[in-house]
Amino acid sequence: MANDFWILLAMVLYFAAMLSIGFIYSKRSNFSSKEYFAGGRGVGPWLTALSAEASDMSGWLLMGLPGLAYFTGAADPMWTSIGLALGTYLNWKLVARRLRRYSVVAGDAITIPDFFAKRFHDRRGVISTIAAVIILVFFCVYVGSCFVTVGKLFHALFGFDYHVMMIVGAAVVFVYTIVGGYLSVVMTDFIQGLLMFFALAVVFIGTVASAGGIGNTVAFLQSIPGFLSGTQVAAPQLDPVSGEQIVEAGRALFGAPTDYGVITIVSMLAWGLGYFGMPQVLVRFLSIRSVEEVRKSRIIATGWCVLSLASAVCIGLVGRAMMPTHLLTAASAETIFIVLAQALLPSFVCGVVVSGIFAASMSSSSSYMIIGASAMGENIFRGLFHKKATDRQVMIVARLTLVVMFLFGVLVAFDQNSSIFQVVSYAWAGLGASFGPLMLCALYWRRTNRAGAVAGMLSGTATVLIWHNLIKPMGGVFAIYELLPAFIVSLLFIVVVSLVTKAPSDQMLYEFDHYMDDPLPGTLPNGSVLVDEPMKVMESEVRGV
Repeated sequence: MANDFWILLAMVLYFAAMLSIGFIYSKRSNFSSKEYFAGGRGVGPWLTALSAEASDMSGWLLMGLPGLAYFTGAADPMWTSIGLALGTYLNWKLVARRLRRYSVVAGDAITIPDFFAKRFHDRRGVISTIAAVIILVFFCVYVGSCFVTVGKLFHALFGFDYHVMMIVGAAVVFVYTIVGGYLSVVMTDFIQGLLMFFALAVVFIGTVASAGGIGNTVAFLQSIPGFLSGTQVAAPQLDPVSGEQIVEAGRALFGAPTDYGVITIVSMLAWGLGYFGMPQVLVRFLSIRSVEEVRKSRIIATGWCVLSLASAVCIGLVGRAMMPTHLLTAASAETIFIVLAQALLPSFVCGVVVSGIFAASMSSSSSYMIIGASAMGENIFRGLFHKKATDRQVMIVARLTLVVMFLFGVLVAFDQNSSIFQVVSYAWAGLGASFGPLMLCALYWRRTNRAGAVAGMLSGTATVLIWHNLIKPMGGVFAIYELLPAFIVSLLFIVVVSLVTKAPSDQMLYEFDHYMDDPLPGTLPNGSVLVDEPMKVMESEVRGV
């Protein structure tokens, strides 16, 4: 009981700190919708990098990924991590700088749907509305996965009722998000990114030491068929009645490993494609202070990502050597990080470390909620229904949207046996395929037009839904992760539809041809204005002056 008190005290102090940040930034965030949704484009490189990665990784980094490694071995989490690390680097390299500059030229866009609409001169709001609806649908699922993490955390630590603690944790996230806006999200994400990294490092080092050193750990794991193989997956023998892994003579039983072929490896590497369409990461590119700071952010973000992913996978693997019969289902395996922290660390330190799990969930769910709210407020309410809406009206609609997303997320998370990894993979595919190909074409292909943009988003979303629910269950080559075929289909639709429909206007082409110029052009050759008057004050900022 005393141990529980110190763990709980550390976590309560952490919650209080996060809520305080929300209130501190509430006054500035409520100054305007640009401040609330994009931090006024004044966020530095460290905050940008760590907040992007913390919001991206969510609770699955500390629970879903180690749990997968613990239960079935190295192959799945290893190839997924490699894909994510490559995707992180390429996204910062190929997209960040260009998106930051183009978003200014494209009418000072402060959200991703807003950028797509202004990039393709969609004054009717069709593109922004479709993008906003896609974000709302998949982000509600994402928010639900974060709330699952919170419920599992408190249930595993203290035996508290899963549903009660899931709702309480969700309420904490909701309060500081609705009060503080984007700046509070970025600042808390920065702190939580540091805490997540600290938690992974401490538990990883402690686990290796307690398991008897690297040599003994590797020898034990090699005795499990396929556990450390990159081309095989370990196969736990499950009881047909209880669904739990069978334990005999103090040893968890495994059957013959299953092959992990080229198609499956490509499928896992395809996770990296999702980054090109992740609004919670892309919005960080919009808000960074200047393009000159993108390179520094890229180095920080990639380094954090590689080290954190590697630590998370190793924790799951070494955890199997340390506690070979402790967690006997795939769902319970996702608590291996918590179990190890409790076993290895003093109570208060354990409370700080496991706060990293809540940190991950808070950082991600708050980002998803603020982006979903901005999509509804800016892109649907002001963009489609009430073009003369004031900032105050937009933020009222946004906060009502936060309430709806909070309630829907709680509904999604109500199933205690939900797999964090599986829920995240579905939403990741939906967003990556809907926006990834379009983002690359918008930044690199001048012939992309409004019709192609609409076709790309709709075909990507539809392919994810159809492939996941109807084609993937057929198995074989069709079992590939739905993000890859959906990404390809979306890209093909963008190219084909853009080529067979009307070419972009002269102004669109001129903007595309010159958005990376320094200095940025202010007018077209015929004298017409390239960007709105308020945008001219942003030009020095985009040039990093």
